[in-house]
Amino acid sequence: MPPRTKINKERILQAAIEVARQRGFENINARTVSEKLDCSTQPVMYHFSTIENLKKAVYRQVDRLHTEYLMNTPPGTDPVSGIGMNYIRFAVEEPQLFRFLFQSGYGEETNLLEMVDSPELVPVLEAMREGTGLDMRQTRNVFITVALFAHGYASIIANNHLEFDEGLIAGHLERAWKGAVLAAEEEEEDEGDHS
Repeated sequence: MPPRTKINKERILQAAIEVARQRGFENINARTVSEKLDCSTQPVMYHFSTIENLKKAVYRQVDRLHTEYLMNTPPGTDPVSGIGMNYIRFAVEEPQLFRFLFQSGYGEETNLLEMVDSPELVPVLEAMREGTGLDMRQTRNVFITVALFAHGYASIIANNHLEFDEGLIAGHLERAWKGAVLAAEEEEEDEGDHS
């Protein structure tokens, strides 16, 4: 008889992510996760004393996956467009996980400015800053414009209210971020004139 595979915290998290991916975060519970693992509910509840704790752990893991996905832009791609389009593609490819991250209430940030200041966003902002040549304050303002634009498209797509048309969306996104960069540069010039 082969030895039983140990059900550890990492395997439980991966199973719970699969439940969220296939059936929505609302369906993460001891029964659905244990079914994925082909075990009793005991290991799930041993490692996570409450389902709420499990959902929070899954949220943090999915958030890390999302950040990695955003940063995986093809070589030579403009970082602002690449990150923005990856944000939208994530909603296309992983609608249930997108809804979990941005429409479930599990995020720790309660507004866009808190999100911009979160440590998880530092690599995204740094890539955008390098790509635009702006300072970090300007980059944050450009990010807010791009984030609102991309989030609007992504939300509509993730909720099955719009078909993904990559060319059309990429064109709109490019105009939005270039306009935001231009506005940031003009703002800098205006501030310099008033000094």
